[in-house]
Order: sequence, then structure tokens, then C-alpha cells
Amino acid sequence: MTQYTFPGILATVGNTPLVELERLLPGFESRVFGKIERFNPGGSIKDRSARGMLLDAINSGAVVPGRSVIVESSSGNLAVGLAQLCRYFGLRFICVVDGKTTEQNLSILAAFGAEVEVVTERDELTGEFLPVRLRRVRELVAATPHAYWPNQYASLLNPKAHETTMREIADALDGKVDYLFCSVSTFGTLRGCADHIRAAGLGTKVVAVDALGSAIFGLESTARLIPGHGASVVPPLMDPEAADEVVHISDLECVVACRRLIDREAILAGGSSGATVAALRKIQHRIPAGSNCVLVFPDGGDRYLDTIYSDDWVSRNFGEVAHLWKG
Repeated sequence: MTQYTFPGILATVGNTPLVELERLLPGFESRVFGKIERFNPGGSIKDRSARGMLLDAINSGAVVPGRSVIVESSSGNLAVGLAQLCRYFGLRFICVVDGKTTEQNLSILAAFGAEVEVVTERDELTGEFLPVRLRRVRELVAATPHAYWPNQYASLLNPKAHETTMREIADALDGKVDYLFCSVSTFGTLRGCADHIRAAGLGTKVVAVDALGSAIFGLESTARLIPGHGASVVPPLMDPEAADEVVHISDLECVVACRRLIDREAILAGGSSGATVAALRKIQHRIPAGSNCVLVFPDGGDRYLDTIYSDDWVSRNFGEVAHLWKG
């Protein structure tokens, strides 16, 4: 039996499993795979971004362990990834989150010793938290000696970290990836995957999965319930040429798809993962038979037990809708 060892926890980021989903869409004449990013050490795909951005800053000397203070805005998952890295390197970490950040993520941040500021005020124009979070980050950076802002929303190191995500997918399927379904927020994952597709000359059609009420692809920004899916402002990393098609998914569709995924495949996934499932179901009639379809599942559902997987929460927000995921 082969024994695998790793030189520290950061070496375990990436190389997550690609799992075939044989029961998800009965009668669908193509293969469906889920890229299960919850197997990263911090529990989400954002570990890739966190490692890429912070290691580059350390290697360049922009961040000095024991002196620098990392300041970042996050809806939750990048915060966890950065908190783990900061604890590993002995860096002070201040993270600005908001009222939609899950209790599980807040508890994990506390365990890693992160200093958390929770924004409860919504932006007057958009009704969302992100603009307020970003203002607070700028204030903290200006007021904190030796502060460093990785800025996941604008740093090209964010998408660069996800070129490996697509490379792993393509290698696993011998280059035959016909459709890639990827949810969007900072645009890091989708852009990084699209960059690798272009560079490798793959014929993959990229489907961007955005939230109803998200401003990324031109809709009016409205309040949304699912953290990490969509954005209230267009992220600087947004590349309109990166996606071949855009599918908008509602909060309810996310919930239904997550519940259907656990019912049929026993996979406990997060809200933006459910969004990709809902998007595939919505356009399945247009996908040629024999295609390979890959859905990127950014995180697990253990951080959504009080929301998406809570019957009380679902009933309060959407009414009695359990029949929808049994169909």
C-alpha cells in the first residue's frame, strides 16, 4: 500500500476529486461530473485563490511573516482559506464579512484566530453588503501599519490559481470536456478555467452560472440570500469573453438543486454548487448526446445547514416547496 505524505497542509490544496454523477438527471444522454472542491483543506475552492495570492506576496517580499497584516473582504470561503494560511505563516488577519456569512464559517474563522468585522449595513444604492465591505477594507488598510490587501476582486493571481482547476479536469477526462458549468462571484474561477481552455486549445463551452439579482451580467442588483453566488457590482476580473453562455438561477432554484443533489447523489453541496446543477437541468435539452459536462462544486453543504438544509429556513423564505426536489 502506497503511503502519501505532504510537506505541510498547504501542499494538499488542489487535486480534488472529479466524481461522475450517474443518478442526477435520469434519461440524460450525456455524462455529468462534479469537481468536488470541498476536499481542499479549508473546505472550498477559495483555498486555491488564497494560496496563490498570499504565497506570491510572501515570495515577492510584499508580505513579511511576523510583521504584515492581511486585510480582506469575503462572503466566507476565501476568509477561511486566508485564515488558515495566515495561521500557518504567523500573520495577523483581519477579515470583513457580512450578515449573510454562515455561522459555521464564522466559527471556523474564530478557531483560526482571525479578527472578524461583520458588516450589517447594506449599501443604499444596491441593497447589498459588498460595497460596504469594500469601503471598510479600504479604511482598515489606510489605518493599519504594514497592512496588505490581497484583493480577490481585482488581483490576476485569483484567476491564475484556477488554471490548475481546469487542468485537473481536462487531464482526468483526456481533454474531452464539452461543457463546463461554473458559478460566478469574483469571476476568479471562471476566468482562470477559461484562460486554461484557451491556452490548451480545448473545445469546451463555458457556461457562467449567475444569480438572479446579480449585477455581473447586466441585471439590476437586488437582495439575494445565498452567499458567494453572484455579486452586487461587476467585479474588475469580469471578462465578457470568458463565457460562451450565461444562465441565471434564483435562490429557490439553488435550494431545490442542492436538495435534489443530496437526494439523488448523496452529495452535501453548497448553494453555488446547486446553482450549477440547476443550470444544467435548465439547458439539458440543448446539450448534444454523448457530451461530457463538468459542474464545479465550490464548497460543501456543511456551512449551509442553518439555511439551505434547514426546513424551517426554507419554509420561512419560500413556503412549502419540498415537492420541488422530489420531482
